[in-house]
Amino acid sequence: MNRTERTERLRLWFESWAGKPPQLEPVAGDASFRRYFRVEEEGRTLILCDAPPETEKNREFVSLAKGLAAAGLRVPAVLRADLKQGFLALEDLGDQTLLPLLNTETVDGYYGEALAMLEALAVADPGDFSLAPYDRAHLSREMDLFPEWFCEGLLGLDYDPNARRLFTALETLLCDRALAQTQVVVHRDFHARNLMLLDDGALATIDFQDAVVGPLTYDPVSLLKDCYLRWPDDRVQDWVLNYRDRLESRGTVVPNADEFLTDFHFMGLQRHIKVLGIFARLSLRDRKPAYLDDLPRVIAYVQAALADYPDTPEIAAFAAWFDDRVMPAARRQSWFYESQ
Repeated sequence: MNRTERTERLRLWFESWAGKPPQLEPVAGDASFRRYFRVEEEGRTLILCDAPPETEKNREFVSLAKGLAAAGLRVPAVLRADLKQGFLALEDLGDQTLLPLLNTETVDGYYGEALAMLEALAVADPGDFSLAPYDRAHLSREMDLFPEWFCEGLLGLDYDPNARRLFTALETLLCDRALAQTQVVVHRDFHARNLMLLDDGALATIDFQDAVVGPLTYDPVSLLKDCYLRWPDDRVQDWVLNYRDRLESRGTVVPNADEFLTDFHFMGLQRHIKVLGIFARLSLRDRKPAYLDDLPRVIAYVQAALADYPDTPEIAAFAAWFDDRVMPAARRQSWFYESQ
């Protein structure tokens, strides 16, 4: 079914329970195949979501909206759902994402609130959620997007057996470290574009349908090493260690400060290598080239993490290959710039 046909079915679905045809106002979407429209209904506005069931996790979204709210997080209420067709009617949280509001004066306050949300997730009982584990197969499958879509697809590199050997060694190291962490409820895409500032000043989170039970540091990495902006290393470290201390005070099992930071940075390396593949795929397969603009920042995150652990053999070997093969190819791309 094409988009025009789905839009017409969405109109009919709304009319079936609202009693009138909708005036659909498109709302900015995300990296998925979902589409969003704002409509008026009984003196209020709602968000209608067209989420094709063959590609989108609608059942998971509806279930998680309830679970996250019960854990104390502000999320959009699901007002109506037709899971067979892939249509949702959601509470309208407005249009104000957190990203454009962040600056050196505001970030501490907003990140304090966001980390409090993650703290609530970290102390929630994963048994209260029906979530898959973020296991080795899942972590590896995500990282494998890097050679396929970023190296070969976008950069045109010949990903030879030596490169595969180095990458496999790094992948094993990062997955081992991630799986050794305390496993908690993980949003998986908790960053400033998926946080909304509401009229009452509270923060809400969206786009949580991919949640899993996984490493404690994964969501803090998504927030504090955001692919869409970057903060000085010393500020990031302060936020991370403060978060660690808050979790420890609430009884969460955490390692000492140095080990927690290493967990955080290794988790960041896993996530950013994955994101290089995802952003390349979004451009090449899904025709969303705007994500190429953020690749240099993600590359800079990868370079910084590799440089921080020169005494770890797997990292040192991969870093040498990355500098020798990947960086020259990246610098030849029209989208590349030197990111700090």
